[in-house]
Amino acid sequence: MAKFYTSLNQIKGDLRSGEVTVRGLVKNYLDQIKRNTHLNAFNEVFEHEALVRAAEVDSRLELGTAGKLAGMVIAIKDNICYKGHKVSASSKILDGFTSIYSSTIVERLLAEDAIIIGRCNCDEFAMGATNESSYYGPVKNYADNTRVSGGSSGGSAVAVQSNMCHAAIGTDTGGSVRQPASFCGVIGFKPTYGRISRHGIIAYASSFDQAGPITHSVEDAALLLEVLAGRDEYDSTLSSKEVTSFSTELKEPGKKRIAYLQESISSPGVDPEIKAALSEYIDKLRADGHTVKPISFEYLDYLVPTYYILATAEASSNLARYDGVHYGYRSPNATDLQSTYKRSRSEGFGKEVKRRIMLGTFVLSAGYYDAYYAKAQKTRRLIREKTESILEEYDFILTPTAPEPAFAIGKEEKDPVVTYLSDIFTVQASLAGVPAISLPAGNNSKGLPLGLQLLTRQFEEQELLNFSKYFLEL
Repeated sequence: MAKFYTSLNQIKGDLRSGEVTVRGLVKNYLDQIKRNTHLNAFNEVFEHEALVRAAEVDSRLELGTAGKLAGMVIAIKDNICYKGHKVSASSKILDGFTSIYSSTIVERLLAEDAIIIGRCNCDEFAMGATNESSYYGPVKNYADNTRVSGGSSGGSAVAVQSNMCHAAIGTDTGGSVRQPASFCGVIGFKPTYGRISRHGIIAYASSFDQAGPITHSVEDAALLLEVLAGRDEYDSTLSSKEVTSFSTELKEPGKKRIAYLQESISSPGVDPEIKAALSEYIDKLRADGHTVKPISFEYLDYLVPTYYILATAEASSNLARYDGVHYGYRSPNATDLQSTYKRSRSEGFGKEVKRRIMLGTFVLSAGYYDAYYAKAQKTRRLIREKTESILEEYDFILTPTAPEPAFAIGKEEKDPVVTYLSDIFTVQASLAGVPAISLPAGNNSKGLPLGLQLLTRQFEEQELLNFSKYFLEL
């Protein structure tokens, strides 16, 4: 097996010494992809193109003109558009569709000489927490092939976990970068909403969607944020805040005040080994001089219902464009316009996507709009205000990323509501629009990765990254 690099700095050191070339790196990752096809992490691998680009980057490194990400081999989630490449959001309704433009994310990665090695499997239209709703089948966890990868960016997380690429870009609507990162023992980072352009990302829920990196090191997450963040004329929701050099400004965080959710220790729904890992880190933080106190979040029971009402409402609106007329799958059994709509959507969308479209359409319907959607919007405001008030008193909120480690493939079929509850700790940051990161916290007794999550104030990614680097060294 090829050398396992945990940071781009290690790669750059070997590139400088001549121990490896970018082309050699790409070949190693391609070999690892071939060895691990059973994991189903990739929907498509850009083999020839990646090797050609690698040779070009090697030439630029010799000339001293290479970009910040030279040597970084990246996979992108299959809902991120790349001109001239297929993009399907892992759905039959977009099977075979080729993008006519590149997302801002892809343009910025390529401008800094990253090499995109392929597009990763994900839950269909990023809807799911297990990566089982994909039209192309489930992604298997590298730590235990009988277990889920997490979702919706499961392919991206497994690709990094299994050394099939150095880093990956996923999207996070309600935890879709952080939860699979937790299940796969890697770092998953969701920046503040509005930090990274959504232009060219296939929309699920527009007021939640945010791209984020999956990496092995905080340094790489910081560098990718530095490259991807910043103003973009194609996304009007983007912040105009100046982007700092996150990677070069990583420093010791100093003593901090940290709140942890009392319910994450006391609730019977949280796995005992996750509770033990959280308690261990709380003790380490206290021993190192930080103030760590329990808090109770009074809206905890409303987080998941609020998120699913709003996200499904936005999904039902965003997915109306897939009608069998403009592009994508069109049913061969259609006979007129109405049957084209009905059959194309019924045959093209999977069960989970149809479930969420129906839920969203229901909560937006005339008789139920005020009872559900309008109420959920008010509750979202309360959740945001409560989160902000906690973060006025404390620097960070510490929680488990997920209430349990990766579970067996097939479990979600039994009860989708149980699966929705796996988002209990991740949706708070999504509803409040604040940055959050999932950090590896060792393995349980079965060798399955565990993850802990940190949240902080809007646009304070630098503080979050500083503390995360320190946290991993505890």
